[in-house]
Amino acid sequence: MFTDSDRVQVLSEALPYMQRFAGQIIVVKYGGAAMKEEELRQKVMRDIVFLSTVGLRPVVVHGGGPEINIWLSKLNIEPQFVDGLRVTDAATMEVVEMVLVGRVNKQIVELINLEGGSAVGLCGKDGNLIRARTQGREEMGFVGEVNNIDIRLLDTLIKAGHIPVVSSVACDDCGQAYNINADTVAGELAAALGAEKLILMTDIAGIMENHKDPDTLIRSIGLQQARELIISGVVSGGMIPKVQCCVRSLAQGVRAAHIIDGRVPHSLLLEIFTDSGVGSMLVASDYAN
Repeated sequence: MFTDSDRVQVLSEALPYMQRFAGQIIVVKYGGAAMKEEELRQKVMRDIVFLSTVGLRPVVVHGGGPEINIWLSKLNIEPQFVDGLRVTDAATMEVVEMVLVGRVNKQIVELINLEGGSAVGLCGKDGNLIRARTQGREEMGFVGEVNNIDIRLLDTLIKAGHIPVVSSVACDDCGQAYNINADTVAGELAAALGAEKLILMTDIAGIMENHKDPDTLIRSIGLQQARELIISGVVSGGMIPKVQCCVRSLAQGVRAAHIIDGRVPHSLLLEIFTDSGVGSMLVASDYAN
């Protein structure tokens, strides 16, 4: 149970970070258990509104894998994954777009607005925000990569005090829709927006030397070490695209990237506003959270 003294201590510790990051863009990739569990979902929405209220400029990029799987199951379509990425044939692409753009995106917008924020839902097609291209692997189907980003619409919304909520569906120059990994979209948007931080919410504590032992969590890591962990196999499976997108965003100028456990209540605030944080921070150079 928090005492009044505890609450004052928390606010005192948070104040320097609020001052430091006021006016800065924070791109949050929202997914995993924090998206599925109602109580966690409400806390995340409240935390995002809190960031906006204290002067930060959050941009939310979301996944929706579990709900996509539910709808694929209803349609008797078997989900398939390669290297942590969803294989997306034409039928799966239709489901992905329906679920991410038509359902999940609007649910998140509604939840943020109910907590007192002003959210606006978008996908990559809106305002030509994201242009896609094929990933070039035939077995992956309509899994795309980010070809180009036009931040003008996002910039207008952010400056007007709105919280953009972006789903990772985009099309190419011929109008073909593509499913792009949400972590990748978050990283590319963070770079294009000149974000202070990229934060990926996932279902593990962060980057661990032994993925079965939370005590091996790496609190802070540089670019080269992150690359070496991928090569050595310490980072594997679904963590590969997460770490790769962090590395790429840092190489393009994002100040810090974080991989945090969205199952921890208020993990977003704990990572940004406390001295110890809760996850793994990746940096390109000397940078204190």
